[in-house]
Amino acid sequence: MENLIPTLALTNLFRCFSTEELSVLLKKEHYHVKRYAKGAVIHLQNEKCVSLDIVLHGTVLVQKIDSNGDMLTLCSFMAGDSIGENLLFSRNNPYPMTMTAKSDTDILHADRTLILSLCQNSSGFLENFLQSISDKTLILAGKINTLSMKTIRQCMIEFLLYEYRIQHNATIRLEVSKKELAEKFGIQRPSLSRELMKMRNENLITFDAKSITIRDMKALKRLHTD
Repeated sequence: MENLIPTLALTNLFRCFSTEELSVLLKKEHYHVKRYAKGAVIHLQNEKCVSLDIVLHGTVLVQKIDSNGDMLTLCSFMAGDSIGENLLFSRNNPYPMTMTAKSDTDILHADRTLILSLCQNSSGFLENFLQSISDKTLILAGKINTLSMKTIRQCMIEFLLYEYRIQHNATIRLEVSKKELAEKFGIQRPSLSRELMKMRNENLITFDAKSITIRDMKALKRLHTD
């Protein structure tokens, strides 16, 4: 309990409460903390959402099985992130994807009774809750936009131009493996590798295990707008 309170106080949803207020709230029922071992299934696809989950420690992967039976990772949630606020009060609220623990992960599961009470009694929590729902909507819209692109090349160009704006460097440092990058695009690693080699042969990029360097920025931008 003592370790839980300062951890929750740092999350976006509960930042409106002092540690003293959280101590009072956490004496109530309607929540529990559970540890999931690496690789454990947290929620299955089509399982009904009955709680708002706060990741206290570890990483949660959101995954789906493609037509070939391969598991694709669509996004991940880290410590401090919340899961399920956009489903908890829905009339039709099954999880659209399976969620698994990437590493040993601790999650606080708060049921809708507690969340509804907090929304009714704290305008700060209500604002944070609504903001989180809105953020999830934007994330989903961005993911749909990425996955609905016609080609792998369009996905790659979108990624490179975005990272160029963030990193301010034509050499894009990769924070994930190419396998994980492929999963973010909803494709398999060999498909990504083939496209990277094609782009390298066309002198658009060069790459190694840790980075991708844009060689022809004008051509990439032109292809992005075509």
